[in-house]
Amino acid sequence: MFNRLFAIIVLLILSPIFLAVALAIFIEDGSPILFKQKRVGINYTFFNIYKFRSMKKNTPNVATHLLENPASYLLRIGGVLRKLSLDELPNLINIIKGEMVFVGPRPALYNQDDLMTLRVATGVDKLKPGITGWAQINGRDDITIEKKVQLEQEYLYKRSTLFDIEIIIKTFTNVLFSKGVSH
Repeated sequence: MFNRLFAIIVLLILSPIFLAVALAIFIEDGSPILFKQKRVGINYTFFNIYKFRSMKKNTPNVATHLLENPASYLLRIGGVLRKLSLDELPNLINIIKGEMVFVGPRPALYNQDDLMTLRVATGVDKLKPGITGWAQINGRDDITIEKKVQLEQEYLYKRSTLFDIEIIIKTFTNVLFSKGVSH
C-alpha cells in the first residue's frame, strides 16, 4: 500500500515533467507516447510495463542490445530520456496498479528464459519487480545475468526499509553520473 500511495504522490509532483516529456515525444514522432511491453512479474506472472517511448515507431520489439544498429532507431529525445532514466517514469503507473514496487529486480522481458530460469532457481521470482534494484545500482546492463541474479538474491536476503532507502539514494546518484546506463 505504501508503494502505491507514494507512487501517486510522486506522479503528482512530477506531472509537469511527465507532460513535458509526453509533448516532446509527440512533437518528434507522434503517438503513441507510451511504450508497453510484456514483462515477467511476481511468481512468473505477466503484465504490461509502461515506459515513455524512446525509440521510433518502426523499431522491432526486442531488447535494445539485440538490434543491429540501435542508434538508428533512437528518437532525438530518446537519448536524454534514457540517460536520465525519464523513460521509466510511467513505471509509476505499474506501481499504482500493484504490478511493481519501487525497489526489486527489474522485470524481465517475457522471452528472457535464461534470466528467469536463474531467478526461479534462486527464489528471486518471488519478489515483485521494481523500478530500481540492487543489481541496477551495481552494474545494470554492464554485468552478466548470473551476476545480476546473484545480486538480486542478495537483495532477497537483505531486504529491509533501510536497504531500500539506500538503493533509492544510490539510484539517484547513479542517474546523476550516468553510471551503468546504456546509450
